[in-house]
Amino acid sequence: MERITLDKDAAAAVDAYVDYRRIVGEDDGGTLFTPEEYERYKKEVLPTRLRNRLFVSWTSPNGIDCKLVGPETLCFCRHRYKQHKTDFKEIPTERPILLPCRVTGCRCISYNYVPLNGTQPIRCRCKHFANDHNEMTPYKCQKCIGCAGFHSSFTCGCTHPTYAHTMIVETKEERLARGRSVGPDVPYAAMGGLTGFNALAEGYMRLDSSGIGAPSDEILDAPSTSMDHPFLRAYGPQMDAINAGHSPDDVYGLSRFAHLPTAEERDMAYFESQYQERLKMEKAAAKGQKKIPASKGETSQVPKPSRPPKH
Repeated sequence: MERITLDKDAAAAVDAYVDYRRIVGEDDGGTLFTPEEYERYKKEVLPTRLRNRLFVSWTSPNGIDCKLVGPETLCFCRHRYKQHKTDFKEIPTERPILLPCRVTGCRCISYNYVPLNGTQPIRCRCKHFANDHNEMTPYKCQKCIGCAGFHSSFTCGCTHPTYAHTMIVETKEERLARGRSVGPDVPYAAMGGLTGFNALAEGYMRLDSSGIGAPSDEILDAPSTSMDHPFLRAYGPQMDAINAGHSPDDVYGLSRFAHLPTAEERDMAYFESQYQERLKMEKAAAKGQKKIPASKGETSQVPKPSRPPKH
């Protein structure tokens, strides 16, 4: 396997290109800006982008942001979020805010997230994949005439079906009003709902419903109630005892096994016995004696036969 090495200048050039691609996105039309055009672009676009950023999320009925859309997240039209209109000089006053696709020939009028079943598209109730449907509302099937529009009962990790979810496109102020995280201001294009590393996880895996991150210590240390998750109800009393200063071995009843050797100790004892057995065999071989098997747990040794006398 070849190993690619870069000198200091080449590595700096790669970092500069990555930064350029994150800032410009698809706005250069596939042709790199000249240094002058790049500087002009940043002066014109970045102030507006930082002021008018839109946060895009796919939300369940119980308020969990199940999917926070990022630059590479696919739309129903099978184009990525960064290929849609994401920068606005002035935020539209009508709701919902439409984010049309900018790919030539695509008729998608607004970004619409559709989940995957592993790596495969999900199916509509007409039994055809999402990819077999039209990219325009109501997303009718192109393979059958009985489909009135894409409707999938595929269940998200939040336990609600796909059709019960809602696409939300909101401003920074609107997101804060919903009690959601907005993260730091960044100059990158099409960041959507990404507010940090935690935002890459699915909504039900973030430990809370807002996408802000792990709950506070007050929430984690609170006593268990009948409304808690079954896992917390099962292990909550033990955790309360540990927090009160009791030993985990006493709480989980492990202290009664303390006299038993650990797996590491058993392994070391086995290897030591093998080593001692090898030493005995080497000593026996050095004395010119042959070792033969005997009854279990015993070994017998016989002297080495002498040579016949010469005539």
